[in-house]
Amino acid sequence: MSEDNCIFCKITSGQDADTVVAFENDEFVIFKDIKPASEHHYLAVTKEHHQSLKELNKSHEGLVTRLEEGLKQFLRDKGVSTEDALLGFHLPPFITVNHLHMHAIAPRSEMGLISKFVFMPSAWFKTVSYIIKLTSLGCFHT
Repeated sequence: MSEDNCIFCKITSGQDADTVVAFENDEFVIFKDIKPASEHHYLAVTKEHHQSLKELNKSHEGLVTRLEEGLKQFLRDKGVSTEDALLGFHLPPFITVNHLHMHAIAPRSEMGLISKFVFMPSAWFKTVSYIIKLTSLGCFHT
């Protein structure tokens, strides 16, 4: 399912010539964020259109885990340590593209002050461990 005006749907379907997809599998693609918060800032974007985390339910826990593992492996393959990486999601209304995507930012310790605020685990940015904890308790709604 895709949305006609969604830039991420266009990227995941190969219809955006300006975006270089660095990794692709059956569920998601990975590409560089256009406004990087650190030296390595990538997005894992689902091929199936989901507006945000708020649209997901317990059955999507595996998808969230696969996005995380995919991004971690991608970073390791590039020689980037995942020990100093931040992985997570923004929640509406703090997302600029209404299509589910996970951020991977490394090194976290080198983020600027504004980026540290924007990506601070908070009411607007949720880490993967927080999301997994909610799904394991059977309550995905954030």
